[in-house]
Amino acid sequence: YLVTDWLIALARETDHSFMVRLVKGAYWDGEIKHAQQQGLVDYPVFTRKCHSDVSYQVCAERLLAAQDVIYPQFATHNAYTVALVQELASAGQSFEFQRLHGMGHLLFDEILEKNPDTPVRVYAPVGNHKDLLPYLVRRLLENGANSSFVNRFLDAEVPTGELLRDPVEDARSQPLGRHPQIPVPRELYSGEAAPWPNALGIDLSDPLDVVNLLDTLAVAAARPWQSAPIIGGKWLEGKQRDIRNPAATDTVVGQVVEADDEAIEQALQRATAAQASWNAAGAKQRADCLERTAELLEQQCGELMGLIVAEAGRTIDDALSEVREAVDFCRYYGSQGRAAFARSRPLPGPTGESNELSLHGRGVFLCISPWNFPLAIFTGQVAAALMAGNTVIAKPAEQTPLIAARAVSLMLEAGIPGDVIQLLPGDGAQVGGALVNDERVKGVAFTGSTDTAKLINRQLAQRQGPIVPLIAETGGLNVMLVDATALPEQVVDDVITSAFLSAGQRCSSLRVLYLQEDIADTVIAMLQGAMQELEVGDPAALATDIGPVIDTQARSMLERHATRLREEARLLACCELGPRHGSGHFFAPQVYEIQRLSQLPGEVFGPILHVIRYAARELPQVLEDINASGYGLTLGVHSRIDGFARDVFNATRVGNTYINRNIVGAVVGVNPFGGQGLSGTGPKAGGPHYLLRFATEKTRTENVTAKGGNTQLFNLQE
Repeated sequence: YLVTDWLIALARETDHSFMVRLVKGAYWDGEIKHAQQQGLVDYPVFTRKCHSDVSYQVCAERLLAAQDVIYPQFATHNAYTVALVQELASAGQSFEFQRLHGMGHLLFDEILEKNPDTPVRVYAPVGNHKDLLPYLVRRLLENGANSSFVNRFLDAEVPTGELLRDPVEDARSQPLGRHPQIPVPRELYSGEAAPWPNALGIDLSDPLDVVNLLDTLAVAAARPWQSAPIIGGKWLEGKQRDIRNPAATDTVVGQVVEADDEAIEQALQRATAAQASWNAAGAKQRADCLERTAELLEQQCGELMGLIVAEAGRTIDDALSEVREAVDFCRYYGSQGRAAFARSRPLPGPTGESNELSLHGRGVFLCISPWNFPLAIFTGQVAAALMAGNTVIAKPAEQTPLIAARAVSLMLEAGIPGDVIQLLPGDGAQVGGALVNDERVKGVAFTGSTDTAKLINRQLAQRQGPIVPLIAETGGLNVMLVDATALPEQVVDDVITSAFLSAGQRCSSLRVLYLQEDIADTVIAMLQGAMQELEVGDPAALATDIGPVIDTQARSMLERHATRLREEARLLACCELGPRHGSGHFFAPQVYEIQRLSQLPGEVFGPILHVIRYAARELPQVLEDINASGYGLTLGVHSRIDGFARDVFNATRVGNTYINRNIVGAVVGVNPFGGQGLSGTGPKAGGPHYLLRFATEKTRTENVTAKGGNTQLFNLQE
């Protein structure tokens, strides 16, 4: 109704008249879902239908009262709404009703029989079958909704009085207004056994929020950032190396001092000495530290986003998602750990015997994180290891040490002792290799390439002493299967997001798109058009869809692969790069059609999508090829047939399967993330079993009758 008032005022101020079509905007599940996913403060839509009805009534009243500048048009199939408009309208006022062709004709036939002068406009969709069928299905779904007037009117079990309830009285009967079963986004997970607050987001479509955010991002990007070994809470000095912006390589984001042998030894000594006391500190203290870390991450969200954009080349939207994921990791593992590590768990046993199980830290945990999620994965690994009672030596990727240093600084500020968390930036082979081979390291969490994970596994196996756990999350040859029943528009939208978001530099990114031949040409044509609209450029600009790849090595690998494909495959689409992209590590998103999955010997980490056509009869072979690849990280299925999606899920060995949606953006506690086979060891990050892998278990069994007395009688007396 605020928009209605604005339109009326604009018409009078400019001496213009408007035709205004009023359509009832109810509460939409999709918008509520998106607000929850984005962590917004509140919902942009009503959560009760009665409030939508009241809003329509208010707008109708105001439009009818502004006859001098407004010709109102009321689009509805609701008999109550029609009666309302007729009651509000005075004699001589001009207005019209509107209905859709094929819907509402019984209602309006009745109206026209009694009032033949009432204008009724009929909207008829025009187009071919493939365009009209989805439109018809959408309208049927809307009118078939359980809260729809049309649905309830046709239900013989709904009393007439229910259809005639006054929405104003309904609204007044709801003292809290909001629907009680739809929590605000912040409280989305409050009903869980181990609740945690949903990380706050920013509405990037709100100009007021964006103005302040862009200022913060600019300040953060201009700040001279630093990174160095942080041992015992103190920064070590040494020779510095420049860290450059991958979108503008002539821009220095900051400097890093890399760890040498002396720093590695100091970190090992301090972490080893501090582990027992940190484990004994208890679950509450450790969880409190993680929750304070989450609060600090949220408070510094804009600053961290600016640093992620500048150092890692991530877009603003990606950077926001990453900060929120880091916050969720801290809160989720803290909430889980309070319950799992707080006390011993009693176990069943015979009368007269006491049995209990408790969880403890393993010792010093080495956390090796990648550059593609320089804050989220870094924080998630460290938070889990700390919550389980381990001390941590964190080894960030060489490309993104500045973000890691800022994260550790916030952890220290949150109260995590300096000897409990050590940061060692530097070369992977030198720093990581030395730590993996040291027997004081009792566990390793690694995210990165499959080859590096295998190397770490071999190094750990060759060590003397106890067997050391390796938690590895590696790459994937991720596939999306699309059958002939899928909605092409939704497929293309999800393919663009899955294949090219973050410049295709997610381990979950889509690499291979299988299209059933019946719809392949249609989907490919849409995909080609959609790619022409992608904006490749400065990740610090809101209009940018795709930023740079991380460095020269990554771009060179992609260029070699593209050169091979231009000889062996058919180029379907390619985004254009211009002179403005010459100062950064930009690589144009590309799509190629290949014949079989075996043409790809492994993961190609970047914005190159491979398309394979298949016939329905070839589905068993397609599933066999997916399993034969050895990878099993993410899989997408697009189909309107439940049985198809179920059969694909059951037949494939993949960690995360996504049906009729994109395959990226796993949410902590909601989409536990991790693969099988060449894609990782498990357990899944952000899932209920992850913390347990960082811990060791102890059981205590006691014969209580040996203390004397009759245990059975004692229990009865209690």
